[in-house]
Amino acid sequence: MKSERQKMLDGELYVGADPELVEMRRRTRELLVQYNQTAFDNETGKRAVLQQLLGAFGEKIEIQAPFYCDYGNHIFAGENLYMNFNCVILDCAAVTIGANVMMGPNVSIYTAYHPVIASERIKGPELASPITIGDNVWLGGNVVVCPGVTIGHNTTIGAGSVVTKSIPDNVFAAGNPCRVIKELPA
Repeated sequence: MKSERQKMLDGELYVGADPELVEMRRRTRELLVQYNQTAFDNETGKRAVLQQLLGAFGEKIEIQAPFYCDYGNHIFAGENLYMNFNCVILDCAAVTIGANVMMGPNVSIYTAYHPVIASERIKGPELASPITIGDNVWLGGNVVVCPGVTIGHNTTIGAGSVVTKSIPDNVFAAGNPCRVIKELPA
């Protein structure tokens, strides 16, 4: 029989109040408090916390505090990631972030969601779908990336956009819902 964590990672209905998941989130909250209270210029201290928190990341990473996530260990980031202040990643499923990605302030990445039918939703189980962000992507401030989305390589998402569907490589996309505005040179 699958654990609730395995159901969560497999995109099946799962119970978020499962003791294993609650303990994982508790540990993550402790690490986030530590990270968010580490001096901005203490790169060694910040990196040490990120090594305990994230699933994997490249040699060069800069995440401005405050930063928030659900589990952390489902976040996999490539080389040269920059996240500005107040970014949130609900990583109930894998969040894969490519190399050379920049995120403005208040970017929110949500793998978690709930059934849309009220009678199912009120029963409590949740769902999650992975998110992939390609190489050389820029997410402007206040961008929201919804569950199951892939953002292609070399793409820019305009500030304030809500990305509800996957976006291809080499485009500028913006809006709510986010849509392709123009193609960009490769």
